[in-house]
Amino acid sequence: MNPPPWRRGEIVRIKEEAPHTRRFWIKIPELESFQFQPGQHITLELPIDEKQSKRIRSYSIASWPNNSNIFELIIVHNQDIVASEYLFKTIQEGDEIRVRGPQGRFLLPHVLDKDIFFICTGTGIAPFRSMLHHIVENNLAHKNIYLIFGTRTTKDLLFHDEFLKLAETLPQFHYMPVLSREEWAGETGYVHEIYKRMASTKKPAYFYLCGWKQMIEEAKQHILEIGYDQKDIHHEMYG
Repeated sequence: MNPPPWRRGEIVRIKEEAPHTRRFWIKIPELESFQFQPGQHITLELPIDEKQSKRIRSYSIASWPNNSNIFELIIVHNQDIVASEYLFKTIQEGDEIRVRGPQGRFLLPHVLDKDIFFICTGTGIAPFRSMLHHIVENNLAHKNIYLIFGTRTTKDLLFHDEFLKLAETLPQFHYMPVLSREEWAGETGYVHEIYKRMASTKKPAYFYLCGWKQMIEEAKQHILEIGYDQKDIHHEMYG
């Protein structure tokens, strides 16, 4: 299948979500509706290098399908990465940007007939936000859904109030943030101890992992050791 074409995007809004993390809303003016599936990603071409291969960066879509031509990304600032520096220090609302997408097969199963573990760190929460709101908007039948979100401090919790509200309204949804650098009333440590505890009964489940390579590789090993099959594990890796 051929990749989707490059299109002209417009940055219509930028908002700080947490220290060093921003939300970017991008509009595709030539389309009435930007169609995608929850969990997919888009690619941006940024004017940061002469070679195109060094100008492209992919990001999971953080919003959910709503028949509009605007989608949302959430991106963390890393001073050691040229693309990140450009997005945080150069680009502004109203600027144009080249966009290609959607792409990717990091998708929900057709039938939500097992428990689902969404395991993520940092901005890896983006595709799971999209999936959860898609489930709500379409009133999809589902089993238990566990969102296990690891970050350093309470200031780094992305969409925290939104997920707390979702946990109050979406049956069988369990929001489980985990802090590694701060003591608080919730879970502390790392995501691995949480899903290992929750999955120890080996109920039928899907595991969706999104974040940096080290976290994903460690999680895959633990999940297999618990007794689940490789086909139960789906991942989207950053970096």
